[in-house]
Amino acid sequence: MSSSNQMPTAADAGTITIGGDLHVNRLGYGAMRITGAGVWGPPANREEAKAVLRRALELGINFIDTADSYGPEVSETLISEALYPYPQGLVIATKGGLERTGPGEWPPNGRPEHLREALEGSLRRLRLERIDLYQLHRPDPHVPYEDSVGTLAQMQREGKIRHIGLSNVTPDQLTQAQKIVRVVSVQNRYNLTDRESEPVLEACERLDIAFLPWFPLATGELARVGGALDRIAQKHKRAPAQIALAWLLQRSRVMLPIPGTGSVKHLEENVAGAGIRLSREDFDELSRLG
Repeated sequence: MSSSNQMPTAADAGTITIGGDLHVNRLGYGAMRITGAGVWGPPANREEAKAVLRRALELGINFIDTADSYGPEVSETLISEALYPYPQGLVIATKGGLERTGPGEWPPNGRPEHLREALEGSLRRLRLERIDLYQLHRPDPHVPYEDSVGTLAQMQREGKIRHIGLSNVTPDQLTQAQKIVRVVSVQNRYNLTDRESEPVLEACERLDIAFLPWFPLATGELARVGGALDRIAQKHKRAPAQIALAWLLQRSRVMLPIPGTGSVKHLEENVAGAGIRLSREDFDELSRLG
């Protein structure tokens, strides 16, 4: 970790290469929380949201994950307002495949025409000619999966997408997609308290593709006073969520956590957590909690 008189940065988490040519620090930023309540509408304080984005770059974060459905459209718009023209080396990943009908409502839409409209909208809002990493947000049970993935592959051939990722998929869906197009990342829910996607993570390790855990800092009952997580956190003089992040980073070499926040203070706490090194004993004890 950085020395005590030096501010921790995302570089303390090490680096990862996505798709063979996107080299980023292994702590990213998830830009869902810079929107309004329920991930709906604009944030209460637009300037504060943009300050978080700028601070993320100052702290060495060079991978930002967003989606057209965050707001909708709000997150992508704020990213371009705050950060354009983008510094060299910044990777902005976005997603398509969900619609928004209200706060907390996320119906899937994997129809080819919707995905094409979604990508074009993201390109326009982000002021980009090509998305470095474009992810299918969720398989649509009403649309053949190969049609959704095939549409992304076609748009990649058109030069509008650099690399393709998936989100919220099973190992079988990852395998199916890989038969259609090269997949370089998977984004599934995964944290200390929810390891249902363990088989997907293991598949990503075998395939050497990035795994982006969403909701990475959840601790739930594991953070109860006197428990193992609480004890380890106190030993390091850190918050339980920071220990949960450190555990993720040590769990797998392909792990690229993307914790999100609308607060500069919380952002700085997350980055500080990326530099924590757990002993083998502490890591194993946390691993047994899941």
